[in-house]
Amino acid sequence: MHEYELVVVMNPEIAEDDVPGAIDRMTAAVTSRGGEITEVTPWGRRKLAYPIRKHLEGTYVVTQIRLDPARAHELESGFSISEEILRHLLIRRDEE
Repeated sequence: MHEYELVVVMNPEIAEDDVPGAIDRMTAAVTSRGGEITEVTPWGRRKLAYPIRKHLEGTYVVTQIRLDPARAHELESGFSISEEILRHLLIRRDEE
């Protein structure tokens, strides 16, 4: 298992009250693939640098996860087709 940092920009059409549920669905996608969540840090709604799917804002969430490298591509494929997620970035953390 490797350590990763996952940054997700969620669709701004998700109501503030529904953001925790969307975060739960995102973390469930990780755990259902054998990963584990070590930390979740919601950054809140922020302005995007450029429009994504005609949206000017997004809700940012940074998550620290542990995941088998063979399952990382599968996780990213699921995020790519999700309507709730505008963009995601999965980065392997350097070993210290």
